[in-house]
Amino acid sequence: MRQADASSPAFQVPERNREAAEPPYRHHVVETCQVCKHRPLEPVLFLGYHVPVNRMRALTEPLQEEPVFPTQLLICPSCQLAQIGFIVDQRLLFPPKYPYTTGTTQSLRSHFANLAAEVVRSLGLERGDLVIDIGSNDGTLLSNFAKAGHRVLGIEPTLNAQVANERGIPSLMAFFTPAVAAKVWQAHGPARIVTATNVFAHMPDIDEILEGITTLLGDDGVFISESHYFGDLVSTLQYDTIYHEHLRYYSLRSLSVLLQRHGYRVFRVQRIPTHGGSIRVYASRNAVCQLDGSVEATLAEERDLSAGNPRLAEFRQRVLQSKLALLALLEGIKRAGKRVVGIGAPSRASTLINYVGLDEGALDCVFEVKGSSKIGRCMPGTMIPVRDEELLYREQPDYAMILSWHIAEELAPALKRRGYQGDFILPLPTPRLLPGREVP
Repeated sequence: MRQADASSPAFQVPERNREAAEPPYRHHVVETCQVCKHRPLEPVLFLGYHVPVNRMRALTEPLQEEPVFPTQLLICPSCQLAQIGFIVDQRLLFPPKYPYTTGTTQSLRSHFANLAAEVVRSLGLERGDLVIDIGSNDGTLLSNFAKAGHRVLGIEPTLNAQVANERGIPSLMAFFTPAVAAKVWQAHGPARIVTATNVFAHMPDIDEILEGITTLLGDDGVFISESHYFGDLVSTLQYDTIYHEHLRYYSLRSLSVLLQRHGYRVFRVQRIPTHGGSIRVYASRNAVCQLDGSVEATLAEERDLSAGNPRLAEFRQRVLQSKLALLALLEGIKRAGKRVVGIGAPSRASTLINYVGLDEGALDCVFEVKGSSKIGRCMPGTMIPVRDEELLYREQPDYAMILSWHIAEELAPALKRRGYQGDFILPLPTPRLLPGREVP
């Protein structure tokens, strides 16, 4: 099979005039289940009207009108799929200059290195086997497979594909579609592994996505997805992960229904800590891998995640209580004249800040690691500036709110080692103070 250069112009979407050539954006209300087409869906939680999480105005730009969209979580009473209630055009959510790069997060670099090692070991990959990553960002995951001697190809709709190509990770800059899959197969042949890590819940037209994945995979191929797990979202109150990029919030049951409709069988499931709790699912079409006990065990744990279950009503009430508790905590701190800043500007921080109603009076600024493309911009829907983290250690504010609270055990000690002397605020699941002296 002839090998094409994925970085060649034939594989690229030109940056020049890309947006000007696009038709008007198309958004729509979700009325039927994205997986099983059941209707009506049942509401779980409404968080208000929010700006897309990656629309971050530069500090030097004048104020202007911003698009806002309803942010609601629904659940399907048939297949248990939790899903966003309003779908925003992907071109608005994932512009060419998408500000997030995987490689800037140490925990994700380590996670992807471990994932690649496990896949090579457990599935017996041979040198030269093709691994394709959908939504490959800057190529961080694929770099591990490339180092092990496997052929790799990333498919990524943003300019991060160019970053990956510059790193030597062949990447196609395009949204993934059946047509793109057919083009890739013709150029590269069948893939042994197709991965979709933290993007499989982001893609509309999920049936078309699976058609494309089926085109890519060889007879012995395995599809591996990682998605934020709905069970963890509910149990640890991660309402801040509800935003328009995330179209679906999978349970194993809903994911299995989707995969089975396309002839796949889930043969292995792993609960993993990334993004505050995710689910890694291995699936194949030809029963090439042995089913293990993790599938049945996980399904048994999900019995209280169904529509109408009291657990979901309790979740909604806990979200409200958490919001009020955080506002009460901040009121006492600000009345005392103390300064509060945010640490980290992940997408989830936008939902938390806008739902709670924080502004630049509550959070002076948000600090991001040096080199982040978010520095010099404002948090979405606010005038809270994002600044270089190096200033944290010079200015020594009284409190630092860890907006990536799900990895606070990693971030707080690191900030103390680098010289921060103040105290911390953990905004979720139960807002609380963490005195700096208690951080190891």
